[in-house]
Amino acid sequence: MAPGGAPKPTRADSRAGYHSPLRARQAAETRRTIVDAAIKLFGERGWAATTLPLVAAEAGTAVDTIYSAFGTKSGLLMAAVDVAIVGDDDPTAMVDRPELLTFAKGRRVERLRTGVRFTIGVYERSLPILKALREAAASDEASRARLAQYDDDRRTVMVAGLALILGAPAPDELVDAIWALVSPEVYTMLIDGRGWSAERTEAWLVEMANAALSACPAANQRTPRRT
Repeated sequence: MAPGGAPKPTRADSRAGYHSPLRARQAAETRRTIVDAAIKLFGERGWAATTLPLVAAEAGTAVDTIYSAFGTKSGLLMAAVDVAIVGDDDPTAMVDRPELLTFAKGRRVERLRTGVRFTIGVYERSLPILKALREAAASDEASRARLAQYDDDRRTVMVAGLALILGAPAPDELVDAIWALVSPEVYTMLIDGRGWSAERTEAWLVEMANAALSACPAANQRTPRRT
């Protein structure tokens, strides 16, 4: 017996305890490999044409492992969408991430460029799988809810980003204008519909966002200090 009357740990218990961090790390690595495979296949093939056996083959694992980690194909899609949007599997919300603080550095136009570039980066890695999410939303309730949450989350990040750019909370009408302008729909129309480069798209969005700020009297009362 161990001190205090507790059973003395066995050698097997000690081995299990010793290996648990390794097992947890291996499980996390397997999960991320599966998610990366899902991001690739959902983005390339869409919702309906991507099967769990295909994901398992791409990830080099078993279908049962996917079911154990994510429960369903829909659960896997939700995890893949989350990682594709933020760029990693850290559960920290985008509005709480340190990279957002870079929006508060430089002159106003430099801040706008930082914000637009950040947003374009999100679109570049997430729009293919968001297309699969929209496809899934036609028949899957969880996907419909996640799609609605995506639009809400995008506006929440826009509110936080503009507050950093202006140095104070942005008026609602300005948030609405920038939210509509720097949107995945506009980005897709310019890049895919008209063949614009990412550089040209970024420059135009910065120019239009700056014009929207200049046309908003309430926003012009919020002059950020240069940092």
